Amino acid sequence: MTQAPGRTRQQALSTPKAAGLAGVVFAVLLATAIVLARIALPEGGGGEEEIAPGKRGALQTATELVPFAGIAFLWFMGALREHTGDAEDRFIATVFLGSGVVFVACLFGAVAAAGTVLDAEDPTGFGRHFAYTLLTTYGMRMAAVFVLATSSLGRKLRVLPRPLVAIGTVAGLLLLVVGSSVPYCELVFPAWALLISLYILRTARRPG
Repeated sequence: MTQAPGRTRQQALSTPKAAGLAGVVFAVLLATAIVLARIALPEGGGGEEEIAPGKRGALQTATELVPFAGIAFLWFMGALREHTGDAEDRFIATVFLGSGVVFVACLFGAVAAAGTVLDAEDPTGFGRHFAYTLLTTYGMRMAAVFVLATSSLGRKLRVLPRPLVAIGTVAGLLLLVVGSSVPYCELVFPAWALLISLYILRTARRPG
């Protein structure tokens, strides 16, 4: 009986570390997938653009990485919930969870549509346009809401330093307003996630 509190405390301390690492994995996988997709479709997938010659394998690799990025993102969300603690704003927390879940749904839906296009013998522009719009227009808008909600929680509960809150606010507004109109703007989201994950890992290593 005397060892139970110690084990509980050890598990509580190890949870943010493991989930924080998942955030790093998510950031790396999503950034890699975005870069590979942009290389295969330099002009984006919103029109009748064809896959760049010899880059079909890059797009296939991107679609295979995204599901693992989505799974890691769920663990990343858990790391953020653990970091905020028991005291949280229910309204902002609801927006936080809702936007995160919808983002993952958009991510998986876009990959499913892209995979269907790649497997088709005679792919049409509609499939590419659907996958591209679902990810860049809707998915990244949900990512923007997630970033803004996380920054609001961090500011209100004082669990994130002011520089990270400011960076998150700028990143969220950039994803919300600019979206896919600027190539590689999607990389703002995994870059922000990487910063937050590294901060969580650094905080988890502190004693007490």
